[in-house]
Amino acid sequence: SAGMYTWFSQGFAILARTGGQVKTAHCLGAGENDSAAQYARGALQLGILFAVLYGLVSLFGASRLIGFFKLNSPEVIAQAEWYVRIACGLVIFSYLNAILTGLLTAAGNSRTPFIVNVAGLVFNVGIGPFPELGVSGAAAATVTAQALVSLLFFKAVLREKVLFPHLRLWVLVPVKVWREIVRIGVPSAVQNLIYAGISMILTRLITGWGDLAVAAQRVGSQIESVSWMVGDGFSAAVNAFLGQNYGAKRYDRVRRGYFCAIAMTAAWGLCTTFLLIGMARPLFSIFLQEEEVMAIGVNYLRIVGLSQMFMMVEQTSIGAFSGLGRTLYPSIISVTFTSARIPVAVLLSSVMGLSGIW
Repeated sequence: SAGMYTWFSQGFAILARTGGQVKTAHCLGAGENDSAAQYARGALQLGILFAVLYGLVSLFGASRLIGFFKLNSPEVIAQAEWYVRIACGLVIFSYLNAILTGLLTAAGNSRTPFIVNVAGLVFNVGIGPFPELGVSGAAAATVTAQALVSLLFFKAVLREKVLFPHLRLWVLVPVKVWREIVRIGVPSAVQNLIYAGISMILTRLITGWGDLAVAAQRVGSQIESVSWMVGDGFSAAVNAFLGQNYGAKRYDRVRRGYFCAIAMTAAWGLCTTFLLIGMARPLFSIFLQEEEVMAIGVNYLRIVGLSQMFMMVEQTSIGAFSGLGRTLYPSIISVTFTSARIPVAVLLSSVMGLSGIW
């Protein structure tokens, strides 16, 4: 449940990342390196501002935030509140990492973000004393790993000569730069915020079946990330590729790049469908072994497994439209049909129970 708010927080990071990444790619494609550097700095400044504001809300409002889910166990509620205070209160590192990943990808360098983020993940998994602290330790390990990633990123960007010749985050960019970043980033940000909000409402519906159902849904969605994380990666790649070629007016490469990405992501989506449906029990048993939770989780994976190819195509198309600077159209489509999950879940759950929500 606390993890929902780390997800929700990414909406504000996406605003700065998407706007900065798209404008940076356009400027680089057009050969306007100085303008690209300004957009990169502006995106980081907006991200820091949003992170500080979200962190303060999380730090002082954790009880109200977790209270929304109406969880049953006082112990679970207390642990969730501490997770929110730590993981969301110090969300600034996560924001910086997301924005720097987008900016470097816009410049055609996805290798550095890959190496840096993998180093952070390995550190997060292998960290020593924090497991003794339980849920708070998990949050502390995550934040510590994110801080390490930020440190590695800044070390890398100081050697970068195009976007960050003089980083100077304290020097504010012109207001028109922020305005352009916000114009492009807002539709994507609103889409993510609404999507996360809808998932929170669905989670609240799920609590009617007990805390175990919530746990099964959260673990199941993490397993499902084998699909949507790949989709997110291809979305970022096609965003940068199309953005640069659009800026350079190479429209033939824009079209070829999009359909090539669609073919690859659709194929991976189909593979994931067979994996989630055919290997649901072995996959879920890696994380939780209790039979009652297992039955719920396996059912979740088999049902959502059917949607993987469509989700991958959606993510890739959103990245493509964003690369052209047209973020409004895909946001309207995605928000409209994602919002439909709530009435459909209410209707089907009255007939099929928990399976209706899945």
